[in-house]
Parts: sequence; structure tokens; C-alpha cells
Amino acid sequence: MNLRLSELWRWQGKVSRSPFVVWATLLFALKYNLDRLLVLLLFHRQWSVFSYFEQPFPGIQNPSPAQSPMEFVMLLAVSLPFLWAGILLCLKRLRSARLPLWLTMLFVVPILKWFLFVALALAPDRDAEAGSSDKPTQNAPWLPKSVLGSAVLAVGASVLLAVIATVLGTTILRDYGWGLFAGVPFCMGFLGSLIHGAREARGLKESILVALAAVAIAGTALLLLAFEGVVCLIMAAPLALVLAVIGAVAGHAILSTSRTHASSQLLCVPVLAVPLMFASETLLPRPTPLLKVITSIEVNAPPEEVWKQVVAFAQLPPPNEVLFKLGIAYPIRAEIRGHGPGAVRNCVFSTGPFVEPIEVWDEPRLLRFSVASNPAPLQEWTFYHQIHPPHLNGYLVSDHGQFLLSPLPGNRTCLEGTTWYRHKMWPVSYWELWSKQIIHAIHCRVLRHVKDLAERHKIAD
Repeated sequence: MNLRLSELWRWQGKVSRSPFVVWATLLFALKYNLDRLLVLLLFHRQWSVFSYFEQPFPGIQNPSPAQSPMEFVMLLAVSLPFLWAGILLCLKRLRSARLPLWLTMLFVVPILKWFLFVALALAPDRDAEAGSSDKPTQNAPWLPKSVLGSAVLAVGASVLLAVIATVLGTTILRDYGWGLFAGVPFCMGFLGSLIHGAREARGLKESILVALAAVAIAGTALLLLAFEGVVCLIMAAPLALVLAVIGAVAGHAILSTSRTHASSQLLCVPVLAVPLMFASETLLPRPTPLLKVITSIEVNAPPEEVWKQVVAFAQLPPPNEVLFKLGIAYPIRAEIRGHGPGAVRNCVFSTGPFVEPIEVWDEPRLLRFSVASNPAPLQEWTFYHQIHPPHLNGYLVSDHGQFLLSPLPGNRTCLEGTTWYRHKMWPVSYWELWSKQIIHAIHCRVLRHVKDLAERHKIAD
């Protein structure tokens, strides 16, 4: 093994497995100690090695809440040479293994970069195989050769991987993160594509169909095994299907690049990558972001009348919204004990009450409250009497909320409801699309009810 410094800044050439692993290890150790020293000396803060499992380099992605602007700029500047070297090493390793060079982009994708590292550490150097036979059966003679046989095995192996990973991630580690929602679907598509095309060349369409079938059957298996309900599977499906297709395309590209088809080493990549992704997320504490949803409505009644209905309101009629009929928790009525700051408001939902101690009682302008207790966010659809997956407790919680009443001309009121909440499911931006729509629908149900009550009382008066 011959290590050359020029491998870290020149685009040309190739890097075999041993130098790649050694360089990657050395650069990681150097980068970590440099970051740790700078953060400690200049900003008097500890830097954890597990931060690298969440982002490629500190500063390349969004700064954490603990980072000051200067710390962010410094870490970004220090990261750039290492980012350059890492991209070049991946590019040369792909070139040596005769794999698609576009896979280099995975180096800057959270979670998937560890998948790429494992794959490049295991992928053989194709130059050494130049004289070998092009028959794919020499690499995996134990795999089925027929289209149906290889497809069944590919789907079965991918489903088994998904079920085991889901049980490990949700039941044992209790982590609903990037590894579960992004890494596992990608690995399913990648593994299925490799198995299906190991003995005979398959078309890209066939590889994608295998990946889609694996996701559909895995979802059905989780439903039948009572690990998940219909609603959450529907929410996760778009992300899982897209990433499974990307994984299938990556696996198909690897097979298409070299006529020496999938070896046992490459088939081990998804199996090794899944525990690595889960371990990285479990060991790294991640701050949960505080999110906010604001909904407003105009009420044809004065603030004094609207205030009476905001503080406590009578029973709402059964919901007509499809979202609530699917099992999402919906408000039924609001009750209050006491008056002014320190009073406790109970907003009763279909799954239980929100307990809301009043913090600000500025009648008739502002009612602000914290949330001391959250019910389950939904009632899962299932074949069984009831299931209770871990994400129903503590993974989507309201932090605090408020009602703001602003007077409008003509003795009218602008009623604005705001909820601040957190969820511990990643990627945050994807799950935020769902949670914002759900909370907005809850706001609308409450605000319209308050509007109807206030306007009716105004007419009666």
C-alpha cells in the first residue's frame, strides 16, 4: 500500500480499497481533533465526535442552535479543505471500482454518506478483475437466474431487512430518524436491485418495480404484524417510495457499469449500513426544533364576545373532514377551571385532553397557555382492536399556544390561533409538511366553532 499526498488534491487517478480506508480514517481523526481544539479554545464549548454522523462536516449544513455566527464561519472555513479531499477520494475510489461517478454526491447527504463509505470500502478494484470472465454467475451462483425467482428473492430479502430494521429502530432503540425513514428505504431499493440483477442483466424498469413492490409488501407486513397502522404508513409512503427508487437506480447503475455483476461483498453493504446508520443516530443527541403554526379567521362580533368562546367552548359537532375521519385526533370541547393566570384549561380531543395551564390572561386580547399533558396525536387504523406504536407518545407534542384577538372596524374581530410544537421524527422538513397541515386543520375546526358561537350570541344579544 502506497499513500501519496497528491491523492488528496488531484482529480486524476484511482484509489484502491486499502489507501481509501486509511486516508478516510486519518482525515476523520485530524478533522475531529482540529474542530475539537478550535471550539474548545475559541468558544469554550465541547465538540462531540458523534456530530459527524449527523452532517458531513460542521458548518457545511445549517448551524446548530448552540453555534454562534463566528463559530459557524470558522468551522465552515476549516471544513472546506477536508470536503475537497473527501470528494476526491470518493471520486477516485468509484473510478477504481468502475462504479458511476455521480454516486459521489452521496458524500454530502446525511446518513447516505455512511452507506457510500461502507460500499467503497468493500467494492473490489475492477482493474484486478480485468482478465476474469464476464459471466455474472461466477460471482453469485447461489442466486436464482430466472426473472421470477430473482424478483421473489430480491423482494423477500428487502422486506426482511425493512421489518428487522423497523423493529430494531422503533421498538428497541425508539428512534424515528433519518436511518429509518431515509436509510432503510434506500437500502431496500439498493439490495433488491443487486439481487435481481446478480445472475442476469435486468432493465432499470424491472429494478424499480422490485423496489416498489418491496416497499408495498414491507408496509403490509408491518400492518399485519401490528407494528404500525394505516395512517402512519400512508404518511411515510411517499418518502419511502422515492428513496427506494433512488436506491434501485444506484444499484442498477453499479451493475450496468461493470459486466462483473454483484459480488457477495456488495450484497453485504445494505446489511452493514443499516446498523451503522442507527448507531450514529442513537449515540448523537439531536435538539428537537420548535415549530409554529398560525391560523386566523375574521369574526363578525366584538372581541369581548369572542373572548367568552375562546376561554371555553361547548361541544363541537362530529367532524366532516376526511383527515379526522382517518383517525387524526380532533378537538371536541374546551373547559376551564379558575380565572386569570394559573387557571387550567382542558381542551378535550378525541384521544384525550390537552392540559393547558394559563400563563397570560389579557382579557379580551390575549390568552396564552403552556401544555402540561398531550394525548396521542391519532388513533391508528388497524386490523386489531388497538395498537400503540412508540411514536404515539412523545414524538409529536404541543409546547404552548395562544389565542390573539385584534379588533377590526365594524365591531369585528381578527381571531388568531398559534401552536408551538415539537416532533422527534426526521427528516424534520418532510414530517413538518404533515404536522403543519394537521395542526392547521385543528385550528380551523376550533376557530370556525368559536366564530359560529360568538356570532350567534351577538345576534341573540
